[in-house]
Amino acid sequence: MRVVKWPAVGAWLLIAIVASMFAGRVGDVETNDLRNWLPATAQSTRALDLMPPSDESLLVVYARQAGVTAEDRAAVAADAAALRGEGPIPAEDGRALLLIVPLTQAQVQEDAIAGVLGTVRAEVDSGRPSGLDARLTGGPAASADFDGAFDALDETLLIVTVSVVALLLLLTYRSPVLLLLPLIAVGAASQLANALVYLCAKHLGLVVDGASAGILTVLVFGAGTDYALLLISRYREELKRHEDRHAAIRAALKESLPAIVASAATVILALLTLVFADMNSTRGLGPVAAIGIGCALLAMTTLLPMLLVLVGRWAFWPLIPRFGGTVRESHGLWSRVAGIVARRPGPVWMVTALALVGLTVGVSALSTALGREDAFVSKPESVVGFELLAAHYPAGSSSPVDVFTKEPAAVRSTLEGVPGVARVDEPSPGLHGWTLVPVVLSDDPSGPAARDTVARIRAALPAAVVGGETAQELDKQSTMDRDLRLIIPLILLVVFVVLVVLLRAVVAPVLLLVSVVLSFGAALGASALIFEAIGFAAVDKTVLLMGFLFLVALGVDYTIFLMTRAREEVARMGHARGVPRALEVTGGVITSAGLVLAATFAVLAMMPIVFMMQIGIVVAVGVLLDTFVVRTLLVPGLVLHVGRGSWWPGRLRLQTSADSPPLSEGAGVPPELVRRG
Repeated sequence: MRVVKWPAVGAWLLIAIVASMFAGRVGDVETNDLRNWLPATAQSTRALDLMPPSDESLLVVYARQAGVTAEDRAAVAADAAALRGEGPIPAEDGRALLLIVPLTQAQVQEDAIAGVLGTVRAEVDSGRPSGLDARLTGGPAASADFDGAFDALDETLLIVTVSVVALLLLLTYRSPVLLLLPLIAVGAASQLANALVYLCAKHLGLVVDGASAGILTVLVFGAGTDYALLLISRYREELKRHEDRHAAIRAALKESLPAIVASAATVILALLTLVFADMNSTRGLGPVAAIGIGCALLAMTTLLPMLLVLVGRWAFWPLIPRFGGTVRESHGLWSRVAGIVARRPGPVWMVTALALVGLTVGVSALSTALGREDAFVSKPESVVGFELLAAHYPAGSSSPVDVFTKEPAAVRSTLEGVPGVARVDEPSPGLHGWTLVPVVLSDDPSGPAARDTVARIRAALPAAVVGGETAQELDKQSTMDRDLRLIIPLILLVVFVVLVVLLRAVVAPVLLLVSVVLSFGAALGASALIFEAIGFAAVDKTVLLMGFLFLVALGVDYTIFLMTRAREEVARMGHARGVPRALEVTGGVITSAGLVLAATFAVLAMMPIVFMMQIGIVVAVGVLLDTFVVRTLLVPGLVLHVGRGSWWPGRLRLQTSADSPPLSEGAGVPPELVRRG
């Protein structure tokens, strides 16, 4: 440490300088193109490639509750002439007019659409009669709203995340210096992660969208700060045992590194299972997030230790740990909790498990039918326009189904006989010899009835390619079902293998996996009740997969921290004393880490896009349950109740007994458990 600390800090300074040249350019390679959110091999994705370049339309819906007037019709006709649009198309109820504005392929690009919408809005507002409502909607407007929401995420998310982490570090350590050192390290990790993501996207084809870029920030800060808390906690202990701070940091790294590396490896491997997903947006998130965790691990195990050594004991000012001082590994609260679990492990884990099962009942209130109108926390203009359109025109008018065929005459007659089809519009040329036949459905395009109609169209026309918004939603639903069936078992398998290698046991990993799955069910049930209370009861299936991934991979971290310390203490004290001892001495640091991670994910709850808000709530609730219930009561109670068989087929031999520190007062272990241990 004496020799390498300055070169290591210098190397990280150089890395940060170089990374800063690329980190801020992630937005340049970030794309929220529709293909990034669709299944790779679905019909609806293929339909996008058959769509004529000019076949994008902006819809302008005008409405007056008392009925449109002659003045209204004249104003809309003037807009149609100025914008070269089709219309006005009157509604049958006489209270609305529709203007269809065709856009070129260049106009609907992400960097151009905002300007186009501004021009159209200015034209619509100029000379609009008083009392006539006008809304811009359709595919281009909806895409622009999504792009705008994601663009607003980056800076806000970073500022709020840094602020939350800084506040929690200050409350944890009550030291302004120790507040800065983890922030410097995690900031360097974030810069490196963003730079690597940019370079991989630019040169290796890595897909980055607004959601994965936002989650990357939260993951790096949340996981990186957790690793920092674990290392700093052990370093504080070692400073009281070693006069030389270099020896103290070496001892702290030796003791904490296995748990930190195991934790990071679990998360990285779990994230990489996403590359097997068929949904483009899901598959792209895996490598992006794995890069973030890898950079957090690297910074917290190479940069942070060097910063701590350079600053020395003064990093903890005003609560400076002195050599020879009492090593206070536990807190009175955790001593009492450990005592309760040690005395009554069976009832503790059983009651806890029943409570968690009770929380899963809330899942029954959860719906996976998240419609287009529910995609934003507050409705943007495009959603209001869709609702206005649906109120005055056939429900499917806002988003016709695109049927591509090479036999338009035969297809038209077949389509007219499919239940749920309101009308079949005139065909137009597609690409590559295909003909586009627009089909207007009689049901809301984002609802289940419309998806059923699309399924009937596909069954009736097996040679056609069926696309459009409703077909995209149908393909997303079926693909997410497939991904959930594949990815969830893969995640569980990865976590199980890591736990087996780490604990050198089979029984304990099985118990831990059961606890993790139970924790996820409880978190989802509790979150469902929150969603219903705030008016967002429906979720996207992405929330289920992402919630499971992050809760299993990140939530098991705290169990890893506990069980690696338990293995150490069991070897010194025996099973019955070692497990509660591990709970006692890790209680404070794991609780702090859980609060930090929950708070960083809770930042996503402030985001304007519903599925990201819901992911933030699910993970935050789950991490809190893991921290205060699963790791504190369920796991230690279960492991104590099973006894030494938890470590089967491995056998932990008692290394020493004379030198083993006693449990704190209040953490007493009944004689019968000591005999079992």
